[in-house]
Amino acid sequence: QVQLVESGGGLVQAGGSLRLSCAASGRSFSTYAMGWFRQAPGKEREFVAAISASGDSWRYTESVKGRFTISRDNFVKRMYLQMNSLSPEDTAVYYCAAKIRRPIVPGTVTGEYDYWGQGTQVTVSS
Repeated sequence: QVQLVESGGGLVQAGGSLRLSCAASGRSFSTYAMGWFRQAPGKEREFVAAISASGDSWRYTESVKGRFTISRDNFVKRMYLQMNSLSPEDTAVYYCAAKIRRPIVPGTVTGEYDYWGQGTQVTVSS
């Protein structure tokens, strides 16, 4: 079992930055890949970024490349998403997710993930 709790969301102006955090508990943190997804009103949940269990490989959706950075600290059992140059199109509920099934590589599909947090709202005003 894995429990995930996101934090760090909020309201920010376009061009601003936010840092999301995901705290994990339960199963050993360094044994599973993790990802960030987001869901805007009326839209399906979509992949944002993912990181390997060791933190040495990652993947991003095209629209956030160069603006968002995913990272993790296995010692404190947290994953982060640094979001810069935010635009109104980034407005969504952001979810962190854990992928414990093999292969434990960063996945881009919601169905690959086994545990989800409750989400944190990010709102970017124009």
